[in-house]
Amino acid sequence: MACIERVPSVPGMPEGKTLERAHSNQEVQRVPPSRVDRLLLQRMRKSQSTTVLFGDQPGVPGAESPGVHPRAGGAGAPPDFCAAAPHPALADGRASQRLIVVANRLPVSAYRDPEGKWQLQVSAGGLVSALMGVAHFQTKWIGWPGVYVEAGPERDALTSALHGEGYAPVYLDQKMVDLHYNGFCNSVLWQLFHYVPLNIDSKLSETRTLQFQWAAHQMVNRIFGDAVMQHYQEGDIIWVQDYHLMLLPAVLKERRPNMKVGFFLHTPFPSSEIYRTLPVREELLRSVLRADLIGFHTYDYARHFVSACTRILGLEATPEGVEDDGSLTHVAAFPIGIDPDRFTAALGAPEVRANVAQLLNRYAGRKVMLGVDRLDMIKGIPQKLLAFEKFLEEHPEWCDRVLLVQIAVPSRTDVPEYQRLRSMVHEVVGRINGRYGTLTHVPIYHLDRQLSFHELVALYAITDVALVTSLRDGMNLVSYEYVACQRDNAGWSAARPSRCPALRRWRRCCASWR
Repeated sequence: MACIERVPSVPGMPEGKTLERAHSNQEVQRVPPSRVDRLLLQRMRKSQSTTVLFGDQPGVPGAESPGVHPRAGGAGAPPDFCAAAPHPALADGRASQRLIVVANRLPVSAYRDPEGKWQLQVSAGGLVSALMGVAHFQTKWIGWPGVYVEAGPERDALTSALHGEGYAPVYLDQKMVDLHYNGFCNSVLWQLFHYVPLNIDSKLSETRTLQFQWAAHQMVNRIFGDAVMQHYQEGDIIWVQDYHLMLLPAVLKERRPNMKVGFFLHTPFPSSEIYRTLPVREELLRSVLRADLIGFHTYDYARHFVSACTRILGLEATPEGVEDDGSLTHVAAFPIGIDPDRFTAALGAPEVRANVAQLLNRYAGRKVMLGVDRLDMIKGIPQKLLAFEKFLEEHPEWCDRVLLVQIAVPSRTDVPEYQRLRSMVHEVVGRINGRYGTLTHVPIYHLDRQLSFHELVALYAITDVALVTSLRDGMNLVSYEYVACQRDNAGWSAARPSRCPALRRWRRCCASWR
């Protein structure tokens, strides 16, 4: 049994302070069984708040090792190579350090208004919500705008509208998008990273298709590399996002070896036994390892990546990351977050208050349960609906006292698997409403669309229980957003004690809530 021994204070320690030393009859803490576990655990203990990217800068008197610092409300932390001192500011107070965020999609959706002019709307998703919190940088986004426009005046008008907001578009044709995004990224990488095994029989019969998808994936990463080089200036920090651009670090380093590149994976990284089933496993690992810093949501994902590098590539794992022929790539866990002030400030907006009053009046006398998800196989929407049906079956007295509001934002609508998922969800919703509904109410409100930010904040504010039921996910932020909008209820208030987020065991945000 462990005990605490107080030892006398040492010289220089304030009076009354003591040191505490823990010891036990056998051992203070269980030692991780594998070498990779021990090294990564040692690395995380050694660097709780700072991950060193490089050694001391030669020739710079008094220069400290630059590092990356997790920042509250951001997606982990962007590579900060100037941590020894605050970023120099411009005359108007903006930081002079430039950060180029490279993602498959820009954080906005482009559409035409009734007058035919291009308008931009902030997109939904955890990546966008998280990166809203990145501050103290001059940030420029590079990515696909989500629409294809032929070269000419229309494309020029869209490019001008995007550049005005700090976005640099990368235009891809429809065939390239289908092979790269719908094909290799979503049909291969997305499924594998979420522990959905590849269909070997199907892949063997579609070898040529997989080869075309891989070739398109390589081509798209080179196109993104060209776009980065067009906007890159000496000293810029490049922050590559997610599995769509795993080849980009190598593309950039081949052109500018001294470029500062960070990579962050927003999905889980599977165990090495699952990952090794990918035909191009070595190519992706070696490309990502060209980055200076690789970030993951959790320690488990970082451990899986390091294990894959040691078992598949035969490289050496260190407490800081992975070493390859004297070159060290740092690997660390940076839990994703949101900017809570953005949500709490919106609660006072007149539009939000009006929506809250309307919703409270409409849902009076009923407990409101809320699910906000992309319509995706791994989000657990059908399972959530079936569990709600089981609840109503076992507790019929709640049929007219509870309401489940399910927001299912359409995703990848041109993929057959997602079309079948949408049909199945609609079928389950219809069956439950038909069985337990009445002339005056139905137990489920299902919306196949994205809500505006103010509508979503109002819905969070009046919700009693938020349901997060992902089967396997990177770092779902719905629970954070929900709690941030419970300001007037203090999260779990005495007046409404039932208000809480209900989290599935596999949700990675469960660990951060603890």
